[in-house]
Amino acid sequence: MEEYKVTVATGTSEYSGTNNYIYVTLVGENGQSERTILDNPGLDFCRGAVDEYKVCSPAPLGPLLLVRLEKQRYWVEDNWFCRYVTVEPPGGGIALTFPCYRWLIGDVKVEIREGTAKRLCDDTSLQLLAHRKAELQERQTIYRWTAWASGIPKCIDAKTEADLHQDVRFDSEKRSDFEGSLHYKLAIRFGKSWDDLEDFKRCFWKLKSPIAEYCMEHWKEDWFFGYQCLNGSNPRMIQRCKELPGNFPVSGDMVQGSLAPRTTLDKELKAGNIYLIDYAIMDGVPTNVIRGKPQYIAAPLCLLYEHPDQGLIPIAIQLGQTPGLDTPIFLPNDPPLAWLLAKIWVRHSEFQVFQLLSHLLRTHLLVEVFCVATLRQLPAVHPVYKLLAPHLRYTLEINCRGRTQLVSADGIFKRVVSTGGEGLLVLSQREYKVLTYRSLQPCWDFQQRGATTLKDYFYREHSLMLWDAIHSFVSGMISVYYQCDSDVVEDPELQTWIKDIAEEGFVDVPTFGLSNELKNKAELVTLLSVAIFTSTAQHAATNNGQVPLGQYPEQYFTEPQAQEVIDRFRKELKDIEEHILSQNQGLELPYLFLLPSRIENSITI
Repeated sequence: MEEYKVTVATGTSEYSGTNNYIYVTLVGENGQSERTILDNPGLDFCRGAVDEYKVCSPAPLGPLLLVRLEKQRYWVEDNWFCRYVTVEPPGGGIALTFPCYRWLIGDVKVEIREGTAKRLCDDTSLQLLAHRKAELQERQTIYRWTAWASGIPKCIDAKTEADLHQDVRFDSEKRSDFEGSLHYKLAIRFGKSWDDLEDFKRCFWKLKSPIAEYCMEHWKEDWFFGYQCLNGSNPRMIQRCKELPGNFPVSGDMVQGSLAPRTTLDKELKAGNIYLIDYAIMDGVPTNVIRGKPQYIAAPLCLLYEHPDQGLIPIAIQLGQTPGLDTPIFLPNDPPLAWLLAKIWVRHSEFQVFQLLSHLLRTHLLVEVFCVATLRQLPAVHPVYKLLAPHLRYTLEINCRGRTQLVSADGIFKRVVSTGGEGLLVLSQREYKVLTYRSLQPCWDFQQRGATTLKDYFYREHSLMLWDAIHSFVSGMISVYYQCDSDVVEDPELQTWIKDIAEEGFVDVPTFGLSNELKNKAELVTLLSVAIFTSTAQHAATNNGQVPLGQYPEQYFTEPQAQEVIDRFRKELKDIEEHILSQNQGLELPYLFLLPSRIENSITI
């Protein structure tokens, strides 16, 4: 009789444990072990427990292929979350780890594989090939595409978060934290109307911080307006202005007083010191009606100047796209209140673009495409699945909640935002039509906008450092499993995955520019870097999160080579952290949105 030592780890979140019956069967090349009930004296499978058992087999099993777990109800149904199983063979050989990270719901049977990442061509066992195929067939019935609305990326087929499979739901702590935070935010935003700016300070009674207080003190100042264009919540729109747009008739005389001595607007345009933020996408967007009152939006053009002494400052604002008597150009030497109101209207447009396009469309909805395609087309043993899984965690639930609670017909946006209702969809559809894959790559984005030399553009500097670290990490990880370009081309699961992304997820986007096939390793590395960068750094730049980048509580990779790549990634992130902290030392207004320790691993909020 052969005796195997089996260790079973239960999840650490609340309600992960179970009092139901758990059975295990070890499946090897030469046969199966006895079906063994896992029952030690005392309580088994408590939250966070790591329990050890003995499993016997009448004969040697040979190389282990699968661990079969079964759960059966005892009195009442009690779901169980299994983190992993380890198996030590007879005679004390090297223990094998079988990652699970799944919920067992109801009377159910699951089979999990040893943790070494494998491409389809790496499997020769007919049993493992069948397991691989069955896993994907099951997932494709659970995770289905749907179109929430036309003209935006496709999403998961779930009307609410309750329709999602438990494996992609929030754990109980995350749910409590999210709902508590949401209720608090609703209380401070909608508990009482704001009559003046003093009322607005109530927002900060619990969120007090030096940065918040600094913003309250300096928000009217021109230099701070310019700083926010570079390092605020929507830092991706500023672009170098080589010549003034035809619909923005700013003359040199108008802005001469804002320029440095002994220069002109023409000279500064040629020198590359004039920048533009254009909200043309807002023009004609339908507006909301809130409590019977029609809302208003602007579609501004804002000209900025990189002053040698004052930094980036606004020098002219036009609040509409069509110049004329009803669309004047506002200047810093206008009456103070007129100039302040012009800047406020720019910020109002900025909010709509930031929330709906930079935040919702270009991070949440974009990453959801990768999430659905990965669940549908890549088995858990695939190296790309293992690489992406931590960066896609909870994204489906937060997006479902967003669609039902924020941007639905009766959601928060409809109740309080000027583009709520029809406007938010029109705005998203306009952006989706011109969205490009290359714009999601920061190095290309900054070049395209002519924003490579702007001073104090911390968002750019930190983004590029993080992109390089992520790209290097992904490249190292992919090279462990794909030796040459043909390995990528000849991976049918990978090719089906990219086809699902391009033809299903990003359907009907004429300028996107993502091929439906992967032709080499470089294309794969770039695509995965885009997915990870967007779900981590880019999302953090617009909405800072919770779980530190590069920290993986769920250990999907078990091979030493992969662990070495992860360790190098963590080291590089630590170096970036130290650089950013050193750079911010002594700054009155630090930029810490892209501090690695403050970047979440996935889009969860």
